[in-house]
Amino acid sequence: MNVDLRHLRCFLAVAEEGGFTAAGRRLHLAQPTLTRTIKSLEESLGVQLFERNTRRTELTDKGEKLWQNLGPLLGQLDRTLRDLREGEKLRVGFSWGLPEGLSRLAARFAEETGVGVEFLRCDIPQAGLDTGQVHLGLLRGSQLPKNLRSFFLYEEPRIAAVPASWELAGRTELDWAELAGLPLIINTVSGTTFPDMWPAGRRPVVGAECRNYDEWLEQVAAGLGVGTAPISTARRYTHPSVHLVPLTGAPAVRTHLAYPSHGAHPQAAHFVDHAWRAADELQT
Repeated sequence: MNVDLRHLRCFLAVAEEGGFTAAGRRLHLAQPTLTRTIKSLEESLGVQLFERNTRRTELTDKGEKLWQNLGPLLGQLDRTLRDLREGEKLRVGFSWGLPEGLSRLAARFAEETGVGVEFLRCDIPQAGLDTGQVHLGLLRGSQLPKNLRSFFLYEEPRIAAVPASWELAGRTELDWAELAGLPLIINTVSGTTFPDMWPAGRRPVVGAECRNYDEWLEQVAAGLGVGTAPISTARRYTHPSVHLVPLTGAPAVRTHLAYPSHGAHPQAAHFVDHAWRAADELQT
Protein backbone atom coordinates (compact mmCIF):
# COMPACT_ATOMS: atom_id res chain seq x y z
CA MET A 1 0.00 0.00 0.00
CA ASN A 2 1.23 3.45 -0.88
CA VAL A 3 0.58 4.94 2.59
CA ASP A 4 3.00 7.18 4.47
CA LEU A 5 2.99 9.15 7.70
CA ARG A 6 1.72 12.26 5.94
CA HIS A 7 -1.48 10.44 4.98
CA LEU A 8 -1.97 9.10 8.50
CA ARG A 9 -1.34 12.39 10.28
CA CYS A 10 -3.79 14.14 7.97
CA PHE A 11 -6.40 11.45 8.64
CA LEU A 12 -5.89 11.77 12.39
CA ALA A 13 -6.29 15.55 12.27
CA VAL A 14 -9.57 15.37 10.32
CA ALA A 15 -10.90 12.69 12.66
CA GLU A 16 -9.98 14.60 15.80
CA GLU A 17 -11.11 18.00 14.53
CA GLY A 18 -14.33 16.69 13.06
CA GLY A 19 -13.86 18.32 9.69
CA PHE A 20 -11.48 19.39 6.95
CA THR A 21 -11.53 23.13 7.62
CA ALA A 22 -10.42 22.86 11.25
CA ALA A 23 -7.90 20.12 10.41
CA GLY A 24 -6.43 22.29 7.64
CA ARG A 25 -5.88 25.15 10.11
CA ARG A 26 -4.21 22.77 12.56
CA LEU A 27 -1.88 21.36 9.92
CA HIS A 28 -1.38 24.68 8.09
CA LEU A 29 -2.63 23.05 4.90
CA ALA A 30 -5.05 24.37 2.30
CA GLN A 31 -8.32 22.46 2.34
CA PRO A 32 -8.00 21.18 -1.27
CA THR A 33 -4.56 19.75 -0.43
CA LEU A 34 -5.94 18.02 2.65
CA THR A 35 -8.90 16.67 0.69
CA ARG A 36 -6.60 15.20 -1.96
CA THR A 37 -4.43 13.59 0.72
CA ILE A 38 -7.40 11.89 2.37
CA LYS A 39 -8.72 10.73 -1.00
CA SER A 40 -5.30 9.27 -1.81
CA LEU A 41 -5.30 7.42 1.53
CA GLU A 42 -8.77 5.98 0.89
CA GLU A 43 -7.75 4.84 -2.58
CA SER A 44 -4.60 3.19 -1.25
CA LEU A 45 -6.54 1.36 1.50
CA GLY A 46 -9.50 0.57 -0.73
CA VAL A 47 -12.01 1.72 1.89
CA GLN A 48 -14.05 4.84 2.63
CA LEU A 49 -12.95 6.53 5.85
CA PHE A 50 -15.33 9.50 5.99
CA GLU A 51 -18.98 10.18 5.19
CA ARG A 52 -19.12 13.69 3.77
CA ASN A 53 -22.03 16.01 3.10
CA THR A 54 -22.53 19.76 2.93
CA ARG A 55 -22.98 20.10 6.68
CA ARG A 56 -20.62 17.64 8.37
CA THR A 57 -17.90 15.04 8.07
CA GLU A 58 -18.25 11.78 9.98
CA LEU A 59 -16.11 8.68 10.31
CA THR A 60 -17.31 5.46 8.69
CA ASP A 61 -17.04 2.22 10.68
CA LYS A 62 -13.72 1.51 8.99
CA GLY A 63 -12.59 5.07 9.68
CA GLU A 64 -13.57 4.71 13.34
CA LYS A 65 -11.54 1.52 13.63
CA LEU A 66 -8.50 3.14 12.04
CA TRP A 67 -8.80 6.16 14.33
CA GLN A 68 -8.99 4.04 17.50
CA ASN A 69 -5.86 2.08 16.56
CA LEU A 70 -3.85 4.83 14.92
CA GLY A 71 -3.76 7.37 17.78
CA PRO A 72 -1.73 5.20 20.20
CA LEU A 73 0.57 4.01 17.40
CA LEU A 74 1.48 7.51 16.23
CA GLY A 75 1.86 8.67 19.83
CA GLN A 76 4.33 5.87 20.48
CA LEU A 77 6.17 6.67 17.26
CA ASP A 78 6.48 10.36 18.18
CA ARG A 79 7.83 9.47 21.63
CA THR A 80 10.35 7.08 20.11
CA LEU A 81 11.57 9.67 17.62
CA ARG A 82 11.86 12.33 20.35
CA ASP A 83 13.83 9.94 22.55
CA LEU A 84 16.34 9.43 19.74
CA ARG A 85 17.31 13.11 20.02
CA GLU A 86 17.98 12.93 23.75
CA GLY A 87 21.60 13.85 24.41
CA GLU A 88 22.19 14.95 20.81
CA LYS A 89 24.44 18.02 20.58
CA LEU A 90 25.00 20.51 17.79
CA ARG A 91 28.49 21.98 18.11
CA VAL A 92 29.03 25.58 16.96
CA GLY A 93 32.61 26.81 16.58
CA PHE A 94 33.84 30.39 16.89
CA SER A 95 37.23 32.08 17.12
CA TRP A 96 36.23 35.21 19.02
CA GLY A 97 33.32 37.53 19.67
CA LEU A 98 30.37 35.17 20.01
CA PRO A 99 27.23 37.31 19.48
CA GLU A 100 25.48 37.95 22.77
CA GLY A 101 22.08 36.82 21.56
CA LEU A 102 23.28 33.48 20.19
CA SER A 103 23.08 31.74 23.59
CA ARG A 104 19.42 32.74 23.94
CA LEU A 105 18.75 31.45 20.44
CA ALA A 106 20.48 28.17 21.32
CA ALA A 107 18.28 27.73 24.40
CA ARG A 108 15.10 28.24 22.35
CA PHE A 109 16.38 25.85 19.67
CA ALA A 110 17.07 23.14 22.26
CA GLU A 111 13.62 23.55 23.77
CA GLU A 112 11.91 23.28 20.40
CA THR A 113 13.94 20.46 18.86
CA GLY A 114 15.39 18.55 21.80
CA VAL A 115 18.87 19.05 20.35
CA GLY A 116 21.32 20.89 22.61
CA VAL A 117 23.82 23.44 21.32
CA GLU A 118 27.45 23.66 22.47
CA PHE A 119 29.82 26.53 21.65
CA LEU A 120 33.48 25.68 21.14
CA ARG A 121 36.25 28.23 20.75
CA CYS A 122 38.55 27.06 17.96
CA ASP A 123 41.43 29.34 16.99
CA ILE A 124 41.83 27.86 13.52
CA PRO A 125 40.85 29.33 10.11
CA GLN A 126 37.36 27.81 9.79
CA ALA A 127 36.57 27.79 13.53
CA GLY A 128 36.74 23.99 13.66
CA LEU A 129 34.79 23.19 10.50
CA ASP A 130 37.95 22.21 8.65
CA THR A 131 38.92 19.65 11.30
CA GLY A 132 35.45 18.25 12.00
CA GLN A 133 35.44 19.50 15.59
CA VAL A 134 32.16 21.38 15.04
CA HIS A 135 29.02 21.13 12.93
CA LEU A 136 28.62 24.88 12.35
CA GLY A 137 31.04 27.79 12.38
CA LEU A 138 30.58 31.48 13.09
CA LEU A 139 32.77 33.15 10.46
CA ARG A 140 33.52 36.77 9.64
CA GLY A 141 34.65 38.41 6.43
CA SER A 142 33.57 38.58 2.82
CA GLN A 143 35.75 35.79 1.37
CA LEU A 144 34.65 32.42 2.76
CA PRO A 145 35.84 28.93 1.73
CA LYS A 146 34.01 27.39 -1.23
CA ASN A 147 33.57 24.02 0.48
CA LEU A 148 31.08 25.55 2.91
CA ARG A 149 27.48 26.65 2.71
CA SER A 150 27.47 30.07 4.33
CA PHE A 151 24.54 32.25 5.35
CA PHE A 152 24.87 35.97 6.00
CA LEU A 153 23.47 37.09 9.36
CA TYR A 154 24.40 40.75 9.81
CA GLU A 155 27.16 43.30 9.42
CA GLU A 156 28.52 45.84 11.86
CA PRO A 157 30.94 48.78 11.86
CA ARG A 158 34.59 48.55 12.92
CA ILE A 159 36.29 50.39 15.74
CA ALA A 160 40.03 51.11 16.04
CA ALA A 161 42.09 49.64 18.88
CA VAL A 162 44.97 52.00 19.74
CA PRO A 163 47.76 51.62 22.34
CA ALA A 164 46.87 53.77 25.34
CA SER A 165 50.41 55.17 25.36
CA TRP A 166 50.03 56.67 21.88
CA GLU A 167 48.88 60.22 21.29
CA LEU A 168 46.21 58.88 18.91
CA ALA A 169 44.45 57.31 21.91
CA GLY A 170 43.14 60.76 22.80
CA ARG A 171 41.41 61.26 19.46
CA THR A 172 37.63 61.32 19.31
CA GLU A 173 37.69 59.48 15.98
CA LEU A 174 40.02 58.13 13.31
CA ASP A 175 39.52 57.72 9.58
CA TRP A 176 40.18 54.41 7.87
CA ALA A 177 42.65 56.11 5.49
CA GLU A 178 44.74 57.34 8.43
CA LEU A 179 45.50 53.77 9.48
CA ALA A 180 47.50 53.29 6.28
CA GLY A 181 50.31 55.29 7.84
CA LEU A 182 50.45 53.17 11.00
CA PRO A 183 51.78 49.67 11.80
CA LEU A 184 48.93 47.15 11.77
CA ILE A 185 48.46 44.13 14.03
CA ILE A 186 47.34 41.15 11.92
CA ASN A 187 45.47 38.09 13.19
CA THR A 188 46.53 35.68 10.45
CA VAL A 189 44.09 32.92 11.47
CA SER A 190 40.72 34.53 12.15
CA GLY A 191 41.23 38.28 11.69
CA THR A 192 39.21 40.56 9.45
CA THR A 193 41.71 43.36 8.77
CA PHE A 194 44.62 43.02 6.32
CA PRO A 195 46.85 45.51 4.45
CA ASP A 196 45.38 44.65 1.04
CA MET A 197 42.12 46.28 2.13
CA TRP A 198 43.78 49.67 1.46
CA PRO A 199 44.67 50.97 -2.04
CA ALA A 200 47.94 49.78 -3.54
CA GLY A 201 50.76 52.15 -2.69
CA ARG A 202 48.96 53.37 0.42
CA ARG A 203 48.87 50.32 2.67
CA PRO A 204 49.91 49.93 6.31
CA VAL A 205 52.99 47.94 7.23
CA VAL A 206 52.56 44.89 9.44
CA GLY A 207 53.56 45.77 13.00
CA ALA A 208 53.11 42.22 14.27
CA GLU A 209 51.27 38.99 13.51
CA CYS A 210 49.30 36.77 15.86
CA ARG A 211 46.97 33.77 15.74
CA ASN A 212 44.02 34.68 18.00
CA TYR A 213 42.11 37.61 19.44
CA ASP A 214 43.79 37.57 22.86
CA GLU A 215 47.27 37.79 21.30
CA TRP A 216 46.00 40.57 19.01
CA LEU A 217 44.78 42.59 21.98
CA GLU A 218 48.05 42.11 23.90
CA GLN A 219 50.16 43.19 20.93
CA VAL A 220 48.13 46.37 20.56
CA ALA A 221 48.54 46.96 24.31
CA ALA A 222 52.29 46.50 23.95
CA GLY A 223 52.39 49.34 21.41
CA LEU A 224 53.35 47.22 18.40
CA GLY A 225 50.61 48.73 16.25
CA VAL A 226 46.92 49.44 15.86
CA GLY A 227 44.09 47.11 14.94
CA THR A 228 40.43 47.14 14.01
CA ALA A 229 37.60 44.87 15.10
CA PRO A 230 33.80 44.75 14.97
CA ILE A 231 32.52 47.33 17.40
CA SER A 232 30.48 44.89 19.53
CA THR A 233 33.41 42.50 19.99
CA ALA A 234 35.95 45.18 20.81
CA ARG A 235 33.70 46.64 23.49
CA ARG A 236 33.18 43.25 25.11
CA TYR A 237 36.88 42.36 25.23
CA THR A 238 38.70 45.35 26.67
CA HIS A 239 42.22 45.94 27.95
CA PRO A 240 43.40 48.74 30.29
CA SER A 241 46.27 49.55 27.92
CA VAL A 242 44.10 49.71 24.79
CA HIS A 243 41.81 52.60 23.87
CA LEU A 244 38.92 52.14 21.45
CA VAL A 245 38.51 55.02 19.02
CA PRO A 246 35.49 55.40 16.68
CA LEU A 247 36.48 54.72 13.08
CA THR A 248 35.01 56.44 10.01
CA GLY A 249 35.15 55.31 6.40
CA ALA A 250 35.89 51.69 7.28
CA PRO A 251 34.29 48.71 5.52
CA ALA A 252 31.74 46.86 7.64
CA VAL A 253 32.43 43.38 9.01
CA ARG A 254 30.07 40.69 7.71
CA THR A 255 29.12 37.78 9.99
CA HIS A 256 27.99 34.38 8.70
CA LEU A 257 27.03 30.94 9.93
CA ALA A 258 28.43 28.14 7.81
CA TYR A 259 28.39 24.36 7.62
CA PRO A 260 29.95 21.80 5.24
CA SER A 261 28.47 21.53 1.76
CA HIS A 262 28.48 17.74 2.14
CA GLY A 263 27.91 15.58 5.18
CA ALA A 264 26.43 18.32 7.37
CA HIS A 265 24.64 17.55 10.63
CA PRO A 266 20.89 17.03 9.97
CA GLN A 267 20.04 19.92 12.30
CA ALA A 268 22.62 22.39 10.89
CA ALA A 269 20.32 23.97 8.32
CA HIS A 270 17.50 24.14 10.89
CA PHE A 271 19.70 26.05 13.34
CA VAL A 272 20.87 28.43 10.59
CA ASP A 273 17.24 29.14 9.72
CA HIS A 274 16.54 30.00 13.37
CA ALA A 275 19.59 32.27 13.47
CA TRP A 276 18.71 34.00 10.20
CA ARG A 277 15.19 34.76 11.43
CA ALA A 278 16.55 36.12 14.73
CA ALA A 279 19.54 37.98 13.26
CA ASP A 280 18.35 41.35 14.57
CA GLU A 281 18.50 40.16 18.18
CA LEU A 282 21.84 38.33 18.04
CA GLN A 283 23.86 41.41 19.02
CA THR A 284 21.56 42.55 21.84
